[in-house]
Amino acid sequence: QVQLVESGGGLVQAGGSLRPSCAASGRTFSSYAMGWFRQAPGKERAFAAGISWSGGNTYYADSVKGRFTISRDNAKNTVYLQMNSLKPEDTAVYYCAQDRRPYGGGSMDVNGIDYWGKGTLVTVSS
Repeated sequence: QVQLVESGGGLVQAGGSLRPSCAASGRTFSSYAMGWFRQAPGKERAFAAGISWSGGNTYYADSVKGRFTISRDNAKNTVYLQMNSLKPEDTAVYYCAQDRRPYGGGSMDVNGIDYWGKGTLVTVSS
C-alpha cells in the first residue's frame, strides 16, 4: 500500500517562502510522476505542480508559475515544493499525489491520481 506523508506547511506572511515535502513509500517511487494539488476553502482541488518520473519535466499551473518549483529526490523517495513570493490567495491545503501511470510525464489532473497524501495546510497572511 502506497503512503504519501506531507510535512512543511505552516503560517507565513505574504512575500515569504515555504518548502513542503512529501515522503513516499509502498511502490517504486522513481517509476511514477508526482504532483502537488491544492484546495482552498470552498473551492475544488486543483493542480499546482507536477514532475515526471525522472525529474526531467515539470509542469505548473499559471497561478504559481515563476514562484513555485517542484523537485524530487528519487534516492530519498521524496518530492518537494519550493514556494516563494507567497500570496494570501495561495492559502490552501496542499496535497501530494502520485500518478496512476508508470513513467508519466508530470502533466496530471485529479482523475489520473492513484494515491493522495492527507495534506498540509499553508496559510499566507496579508
